[in-house]
Amino acid sequence: MSKPVLRRSLLLASAVMLAVMPTTSIARDPASSPGASGVGVISEKEAVARADRLLAQMTLEEKVGQISQRFDIASLFPTGASAPPGMPAMTPLDDNVRKAELGSLLFVHEPAVANKYQKIAVEQTRLKIPLLLGYDVIWGMRTMFPVPIGGAASFDPAGVEQARAIAASEARALGIHWTFAPMVDIARDPRWGRIVEGAGEDPYLGAAMAAAQVRGFQGDHIGAAGHIVAGPKHFVGYGASVGGRDYDSAYLSDSELYNVYLPPFAAAINAGAGNIMSAYMDLNDVPASANKRLLTDILRGDLGFKGWVVTDASAVHNLVKQGFAADGADASVRAITAGVDMEMSTAPNAFSTLVASVRAGKVPMKRIDEAVRRVLMVKYRLGLFENPYVDAAAAERITSDPAHAMAAQVAAERSLVLLKNDGNALPLVAGAQKRVAVIGAMADSPGDTTLSLAFPQDAVKAVTVFKGISERLSGIATVETTPGVQLSRLVPSPLAMLLGPVTPWTPAQAADELKKAVGLAARSDVVILTLGEKIEMSSEQASRSDLALPGDQRKLLDAVLATGKPVIVVLMNGRPLDLTGVYDKVPAILEAWYPGSRGGTAVARALFGDVNPGGKTPVTWPRSVGQVPTYYARNLSHDPDGAGRRYWDAPSTPLIPFGFGLSYTSFTIAPPTVDKAELAPGGKVVVSTMVTNTGARAGDEVVQLYIHQRAGRQSRPIRLLQGFRRVTLAPGESQQVSFTLDEANVRYWNSIERGWVIDPGTFDAWIGNSSLADAHTSFIVSGAPRAAH
Repeated sequence: MSKPVLRRSLLLASAVMLAVMPTTSIARDPASSPGASGVGVISEKEAVARADRLLAQMTLEEKVGQISQRFDIASLFPTGASAPPGMPAMTPLDDNVRKAELGSLLFVHEPAVANKYQKIAVEQTRLKIPLLLGYDVIWGMRTMFPVPIGGAASFDPAGVEQARAIAASEARALGIHWTFAPMVDIARDPRWGRIVEGAGEDPYLGAAMAAAQVRGFQGDHIGAAGHIVAGPKHFVGYGASVGGRDYDSAYLSDSELYNVYLPPFAAAINAGAGNIMSAYMDLNDVPASANKRLLTDILRGDLGFKGWVVTDASAVHNLVKQGFAADGADASVRAITAGVDMEMSTAPNAFSTLVASVRAGKVPMKRIDEAVRRVLMVKYRLGLFENPYVDAAAAERITSDPAHAMAAQVAAERSLVLLKNDGNALPLVAGAQKRVAVIGAMADSPGDTTLSLAFPQDAVKAVTVFKGISERLSGIATVETTPGVQLSRLVPSPLAMLLGPVTPWTPAQAADELKKAVGLAARSDVVILTLGEKIEMSSEQASRSDLALPGDQRKLLDAVLATGKPVIVVLMNGRPLDLTGVYDKVPAILEAWYPGSRGGTAVARALFGDVNPGGKTPVTWPRSVGQVPTYYARNLSHDPDGAGRRYWDAPSTPLIPFGFGLSYTSFTIAPPTVDKAELAPGGKVVVSTMVTNTGARAGDEVVQLYIHQRAGRQSRPIRLLQGFRRVTLAPGESQQVSFTLDEANVRYWNSIERGWVIDPGTFDAWIGNSSLADAHTSFIVSGAPRAAH
């Protein structure tokens, strides 16, 4: 298949994925963007013309400087502080900027520091080119929202878009122009720590969340007021690392690459993403940051990406460590010629060797100009040449807007997933219990509720689960808390270093704290027990060999249960965990993820029935680590009836299926109907159902559509998500929900024919409230076997 056909196929597929997804917008403070100073929207054509005029004036050294980015480590720490052991030195970058050796910095987030660097760049360099300032604005800036896997659990792209729009407005007000987000890696192995940063296992859900986040961060064009450039990462396959070990190699067939791992990137690019970050790891034995097939043939040829590509941190230097490049100069040549446009570095930039490599004829000047042009274009489109500075007063007003905190609370409420609720143990009745215990390592830990490296002073203001419950029961019950256990990692992480040292408990302290927790439980009427992982146990360098609850949490649970008091579990975590000895012992489990600035308020409102949980699991939940990787979209195999007997020593079914979540009310979903029996070439089929709230409370249901191709030129997964919609219904209310399918929904990448194909035949369709949906219909795809155009 030709590259243009492939590109159209991928982009059309992502467009169809998003056709049923609503969008939303939020009012923007015009002071949060340089666009408010009178700079109009700059077209791509005008940006190219301006960039080319500037390129003609630049020396080779100035060009290489523009495609070099450096960490400003000092910006991560308070003034006068020293970097923790293991972190790069906090070397001032003033001279590097003054010498035009850098075109971009990352981690600058204070208006005064941003203005200082911009002043040097635009007043003390020959060509007065402003800096591009980037930051990890992943799930918030000053206002922190649920972590991305929690956002995905909402099955609410419009809500996630609004959250990212708020984060963008705060970041832009602080002088940040670009985020290294969203992370759109598909992750099917929960041992991988960075699963917390993505949307889980499913390419359809992942594509919807990727596009929503790009729209939220970036607006409808690069340079939109109050928005920043989105940088989806990590291209591509990073989430498939062997053994779930961060940074290890990944091995993907073309079928997996095109059908599973590329769709979220295609959706992000179709939504207008201006930047892409390459990945660290080897993909099929070639490092992703020097992989021409990935960065040029697929990213630009197949997906039609037009922005600039940045490496992950020090990935060019790493090409030597990976045994791929002979030395730093060779690494730079390989990266730039493969398709990298900008190097991100924590050390002296490897790209500085490009000056000599160009002069030696190893890199064409045309390739350097191409990379520089892309960087200059985004600076023009952002309006940085007209106004590179930050209004500090406006920044404080925007980042402290109380409406943002309320939006974070709503987002947290919508991300909650009710995993178990035997005997209607939830919701609790406020005031029915006069003494409430909130126990656990995360119960009153602000840093585990939210995390803001830019505003660590705001973390203490976060509403923890204990604080949220205390506020909810103020005046009607006594609420007490104690941790009971202490959690720590065997191997410290960079995040743990940034959060600061923690003094380990002695054995005597641990015994005393456990005793204290049991005593509190014994004198209470109900126990809210927070279990899970500390926040530094997720994200980068946070892979796990086991998914069991860390520390003595099982011991704590058993001791609290032995008091005979009712126990409700609230999970706080960034990945599915092994719930052996938990799931079967407690009546109710509420999944809260790391819920953000007002997460404790959201949890309390759900526990006491002020809101009705409506989220769904964005990942399949294994019973134990031995089932990993497990995901719903598996192939049938030659023994489909024996799928539940794959292991002889344990059930082969997951503990909790993908797309699952309970409610305080009940719903019925009627058998689906199709408006026509045949999906003809170029045609459409509408699959509809009626969902009814049959309970006594208002609530949300996520109606999900799955399809399966019965036969064709390649084995296809047992079912694939191809539509979802979250609906809110009052008691007794019904609503029709419809999904439109066309050829984009039934095409797939064929690994033998090496192209997108459509097979005629019978397709099953199920509608329900999880991947176990059983309300069934079918339709026929007509026509001859064909390539998808």
